[in-house]
Amino acid sequence: MLVCKKEIRFDTEGEAHIIDITSQVQEMASEAGISNGMVCVFVPGSTGAVTTIEFEPGLLKDIPDALERLFPKDMTYEHHLKWHDGNGHSHVRAAFLGASLTVPISDCKLTLGTWQQIVFIDMDARARKRTVILEFIGEGHEPA
Repeated sequence: MLVCKKEIRFDTEGEAHIIDITSQVQEMASEAGISNGMVCVFVPGSTGAVTTIEFEPGLLKDIPDALERLFPKDMTYEHHLKWHDGNGHSHVRAAFLGASLTVPISDCKLTLGTWQQIVFIDMDARARKRTVILEFIGEGHEPA
């Protein structure tokens, strides 16, 4: 049984900036030497989320629009009233999408659908430096 931790680091623009991290996760799975197992993709922090989508221009517009309809920025958020940081909506949006995702690995490949990519969504009200933690567990092979 092999267990391996890796990290992806990047800068974001804030306000529902969506970043496709699929290729980095796949590359790190190969580096980790995982043949069959799983990866937990985890966001440390309370204003970022991970999920899967079809990473295409329509959804890159639809998702931020849907988040605004569900969790409008201009609502009153108790978090903002307490901390005056303008990101109460960011915390609520991230909580609903979630901070982690588990993806199976089979024959050294992420087991994703044809049009399914792993994405990070930055919900914060400002640009940020982000880290996504990848925890791999499974049967090993010689790393690539």
